[in-house]
Amino acid sequence: MSTPEPDTDLRDGKDVLPRLLRVAQHLSEQKDVPRLMDALLREARFLCKADTGWVWLYRDNHQGEGLFCLASPEPGMAVRETPALFRPLDGSGLVEACFADGEPLTVVLADRPVPEADAALLEQLAPGCLATQLWPLYNHEGRVTGVMQLAYQSEVPRHLQRLENGHLIFQSLLTYAGTALSNLTQVQDLKGLLDAFIKVLAQAIDAKSPHTSAHCQRVPVITELLAQAACDDQDQFADFSLDEDGWYELHVAAWLHDCGKLATPDSVLDKSTKLHTLHDRIDEVASRFAVLRAEICFRYERECLQTPHLEPSLRERMEQEISDLTGDLTFLERINRGGEAMAMEDQQRVRNIAARRWTDAWGQSKPLLTDNEVENLCIPRGTLTPEERQIINGHMDVTLDMLGSLPFPPKLRQVPEYAGGHHEKMDGTGFPLGLKREQMSIPARIMAIADVFEALTAKERPYKTPLKLSEALAIMQRMRDNDHLDPDLYQLFIHSRVWREYGEKHLDPVQLDVDDGAGFL
Repeated sequence: MSTPEPDTDLRDGKDVLPRLLRVAQHLSEQKDVPRLMDALLREARFLCKADTGWVWLYRDNHQGEGLFCLASPEPGMAVRETPALFRPLDGSGLVEACFADGEPLTVVLADRPVPEADAALLEQLAPGCLATQLWPLYNHEGRVTGVMQLAYQSEVPRHLQRLENGHLIFQSLLTYAGTALSNLTQVQDLKGLLDAFIKVLAQAIDAKSPHTSAHCQRVPVITELLAQAACDDQDQFADFSLDEDGWYELHVAAWLHDCGKLATPDSVLDKSTKLHTLHDRIDEVASRFAVLRAEICFRYERECLQTPHLEPSLRERMEQEISDLTGDLTFLERINRGGEAMAMEDQQRVRNIAARRWTDAWGQSKPLLTDNEVENLCIPRGTLTPEERQIINGHMDVTLDMLGSLPFPPKLRQVPEYAGGHHEKMDGTGFPLGLKREQMSIPARIMAIADVFEALTAKERPYKTPLKLSEALAIMQRMRDNDHLDPDLYQLFIHSRVWREYGEKHLDPVQLDVDDGAGFL
């Protein structure tokens, strides 16, 4: 089928070629599909003297395989998707025919009746339409990916009445637009795939340990809230801003900041108590205490048979020994949780308990606690030994190795630096690189604050109760004073009330015990 020749503006105007070149450049600059189609329709209406127009794009989604419409809700407004105008490919309308045949189609309504669906569409989008024209959009592979439809509501232009071959410039414009659409769609599809992969990876990390669940999903929330506050600030951060690419770079880094935890052994990552390995060994310790209790009772009964007249004093001794034994076991169970700082006298008590002997099933006498159990139970704070802490810290080295091995494009080149800096401290005592404040970017310092705040207020950590806002902010204030957190960003964190905004959405009401952060500046 031949195609309609364009309006005389295409043939006779000496400024047509420069205009088309500007149009081609304008189309290539668009970063999302609606704006690209808006630019295309604007030029197509000008060149063809059409009154209005819209675009149908191919999609295979939950509604099925078909064409969805991008149209202006009102004249002069930018186009946007109109889900109600979805057209399945098995329809018999003009749009489906143009898409299937890949040929332009012109219909003058006075000369040819149109299918009911098309008549209703024209009545909705172009009341009083006299003629409609449909052009297929091709991608770089020569495959039809959509249809542009123009409508004429006044006198039908002459060129609609005659099909000629003088349409090459206009068809070239459509081909360029179709290729630009294909490229943009592929970029968006790949970006969507990357986003989905990043989030699946973060979910896998969170699922790996129920004790850090949702950490990888919450840190990006705090990070982006504080980054937005920095962009809005016109004082300390007047020179800081993020464009669309910068926001996406920060988004990717925040979601991937703990990817190295995939290599951390579960026995360390899930160590919820001091004696936890594959299971909590406090039960094994309790079994030995049960053996000692049985030995105390057996000795009492044997001595009562030998010296019945001493039974009252023997009973008193037995009850005291059992009471002491119960007290020691209760003490070990408490310190095993690791939720508080452990005093030196408590560490000595553990060693004293370990010196007691018990008899195993083979009749061998052994210490009540092994050396490894003593070492773990005497951990001063938390549940990790120095060696295990080093293993945990090693996830940052793995994170840097993993992210450093990825061929990030220039727009994402700083992802490793942002993600790899959330355990650094402003005085250079952090890890893995021991960077100081001046060696870190603002986004990396933002992520350090986000990571600390989420960890302090997290509700899933079994070795501690969720901290209230007052407790978390007091700890962060001390970290600021000790030059561990960036002082300017910490001040912005408090002033902008990021802590409160996050807390109202992600913390339990009982944790929200602070409404004014002035006391933590």
